[in-house]
Amino acid sequence: MTVLHTALDVAGEEYAAHRRTMLERIGELDAELAKAVAGGGEKYVERHRKRGKLLARERVELLLDPDTPFLELSPLAGWGSDYAVGASLVTGIGVVEGVECLITANDPTVRGGASNPWTLKKALRANEIAYASRLPVISLVESGGADLPSQKEIFIPGGALFRDLTRLSEAGIPTLAVVFGNSTAGGAYVPGMSDHVIMVKEQSKVFLGGPPLVKMATGEEADDEELGGADVHTRVSGLGDYFALDEPDALRQARRVVSRLNWRKAHGDTAGAGGALTAAPKYDEDELLGVVPGDLKTPFDPREVVARIVDGSDFDEFKPRYGTSLVTGWARLHGYPLGILANARGVLFSEESQKATQFIQLANQRDIPLLFLHNTTGYMVGKEYEQGGIIKHGAMMINAVSNSKVPHLSVLMGASYGAGHYGMCGRAYDPRFLFAWPSAKSAVMGPQQLAGVMSIVMRESAAARGKPFDEEADAGLRAMVEQQIEAESLPMFLSGRLYDDGVIDPRDTRTVLGLCLSAIHTAPVEGARGGFGVFRM
Repeated sequence: MTVLHTALDVAGEEYAAHRRTMLERIGELDAELAKAVAGGGEKYVERHRKRGKLLARERVELLLDPDTPFLELSPLAGWGSDYAVGASLVTGIGVVEGVECLITANDPTVRGGASNPWTLKKALRANEIAYASRLPVISLVESGGADLPSQKEIFIPGGALFRDLTRLSEAGIPTLAVVFGNSTAGGAYVPGMSDHVIMVKEQSKVFLGGPPLVKMATGEEADDEELGGADVHTRVSGLGDYFALDEPDALRQARRVVSRLNWRKAHGDTAGAGGALTAAPKYDEDELLGVVPGDLKTPFDPREVVARIVDGSDFDEFKPRYGTSLVTGWARLHGYPLGILANARGVLFSEESQKATQFIQLANQRDIPLLFLHNTTGYMVGKEYEQGGIIKHGAMMINAVSNSKVPHLSVLMGASYGAGHYGMCGRAYDPRFLFAWPSAKSAVMGPQQLAGVMSIVMRESAAARGKPFDEEADAGLRAMVEQQIEAESLPMFLSGRLYDDGVIDPRDTRTVLGLCLSAIHTAPVEGARGGFGVFRM
């Protein structure tokens, strides 16, 4: 039998302590997510409603098929910066008329929906996901354009947004803009470059230059409606394809447009493929709260996680007796075949690296997506391991990850440090989706290790110059560095910089991964056939 057995003592004090710590971190996460949902705050939300308008998330909800999930992406974008949490933009994947779509919605309660540097990064990430997985893109537009004080960080790279829309269209991926309010200056090119455009009566305002700019540039006087209202663009200029009477009507028409796309997934519903029925895990997802220790120096068995996310807790482990600090094997998740690599004891040795390399090649031969479950301090160091070839073996693993063509998913459960983050397909290696648990930490190395290395280097430098070493100053510096690295390793800090696609409650892991796998299979899933470059042996 390949059904995993659990050794998790859910009645024990250790489990209870882990659970309490995780729940505290989830509480902190929920408080930050609430800031994104609150938008610009009560004052600006009320002003928006008095104008008879829906909020960004209300627009998304009316657009989606009833009782279907919405996988919000990058909700903490901008966290820890001078800008609002969420970066005045909602992005995510949802189902419209049975079609999985990438949806973006400006939040006009935050500085009129103006785009800041984090808004741009978030929008570009959404387009990247849509392009890779061939998801139709629906833009719910209401934005005054660039947040002018930060234009120096937006103007040059911001052109990529319009480039992306044309590339999506060229690739045959449908794009649809629904304009609810301002879409001015550069923002006018969002509807201008979308395949389909819907505008709302007496609300949509689409023009390159508004009345003040036109007055300054040409001396001409014109109001918003004359320059770029819905009536003008659907009756005179032809920019608008559909004229909506109000917001619900616009969203109804958007659903009709999607229903007429004749859009088909490259892969149908794979649940039950190969004669296997989709079955819930044998163990309660709620138990995931007590798996990860509060102190990440304490190892945990990732099979306890696998057992609570894969179909029927059924897992065929690959090379279980070799390279045992990395667990590899085959499973299904919501019916989709999946290869899993999960860190068991943190450190990656030569054996684990070679095992991972072979496993990744096998997944590519079989066209099976890969899931990386992170809890690693990196590759092993020391004389024995350097002489044993840890560099070339680690390079083999990173080579395989880099040149693998099947879609990758990554979840940071615990530590994700150093080159181990790279080998386990961190953000720089373009996983199709990357999420973190509230327990995760990621940096070049652990805070104590980094501070200690700096201390040793400074001590050796002082000795080389024949100068006394200031122990008191060293202790203060070490404490400061540890505190800084600890703060910069936390998931909300990293998520705020879009180094992941969101921090998720561990209990939602199976659902989130299922939604991602379904979206991924809209596009063809094909592995590399050779083409891994030179493996140093």
